[in-house]
Amino acid sequence: MVNSHTPIRFTIFISVSLAAASSIKLSASHSPPSRPRATADELLAVLGPSSAAAYTVKPTVYRELRSCLKFLVPFQPREPKPESGRCSLRTGLCSGRIDAVERRSLSEEDDYNSLVWWPPEAVLELARLAVDSGGDPGSIHRALDPTIIPVPRTNKCQLTRTPYGRHFIADEVNLYFEFLFRLIESRGPSIGFNVSLSRYDLFHGHLFLASESGRLGILFHAKEYPAYDKKAFPCNMGYCQRGSDVKYGDSINLRNILWLAPLPSKSGPGWLAPGVLVVLDAHPDGIIYRDLIPNYVKFVRTIYEDDLGTTAVDVNYLNVGGAGEPDYQLFIC
Repeated sequence: MVNSHTPIRFTIFISVSLAAASSIKLSASHSPPSRPRATADELLAVLGPSSAAAYTVKPTVYRELRSCLKFLVPFQPREPKPESGRCSLRTGLCSGRIDAVERRSLSEEDDYNSLVWWPPEAVLELARLAVDSGGDPGSIHRALDPTIIPVPRTNKCQLTRTPYGRHFIADEVNLYFEFLFRLIESRGPSIGFNVSLSRYDLFHGHLFLASESGRLGILFHAKEYPAYDKKAFPCNMGYCQRGSDVKYGDSINLRNILWLAPLPSKSGPGWLAPGVLVVLDAHPDGIIYRDLIPNYVKFVRTIYEDDLGTTAVDVNYLNVGGAGEPDYQLFIC
């Protein structure tokens, strides 16, 4: 008697399931097609060789990503790679302090663009090591000088991953990374982005090796410690936030700045793509905000370096001069 009810219950279950499935199928047939999602690998492909982007990125995703890119240096160089040694950070325009960034002329603008497209030889060597190693962060670690440099602390605030830093053995690499910080500060206003070299604003980046290609890059984060504001930014970020004059506003959309080294060929001595320096616009209506920023950090618009590849080191540029004359120093942590 008990068993006689089993087929009835099974029949009812099948009927309900079929009805539900029909309903779902009917509603699905009237729903708009889902929007393709962008990935970090696709972002890097858009900023790489045009042939690679054509094969790996959907056209709609490509267009949306390009609409969110604000280049601090034109994307494509007007000239091919210059012969090695044409520009050195050790002499003339490219001096260690990079003072000329503040007093640039038109010809100097072109020189700065060239330094991003085709960095000094020591930086190109590091970029090739990254790719030839298959994206092994050890290739970066082995290029560091073992000498330890203590990082000064301020008001119980530890800004760096470790309490000490290092430099690269090739000093031209150190000078180049300092140059990038200065150039971001100098060129930011050209895209409506006022950024300052400050422990509350721009002072660090994360050097990574891209997941697919091994391409060397740095993801800089500006607007790191906005000032506490009960309405605009009700977030208590501890000692490092105290004294901040960085206001939370629309400029937070532009806090992710990406530098990519030139991409070397794996089959020869040539180069597949020049260097890139670009601000990633994470405005709420854009694809970067929608797809590349995790929900739990959308308020602060953070793109994580681990999504772009394997992190090797942090690159920090800190003013250690106190209240007197600014004295910026590089710390690789």
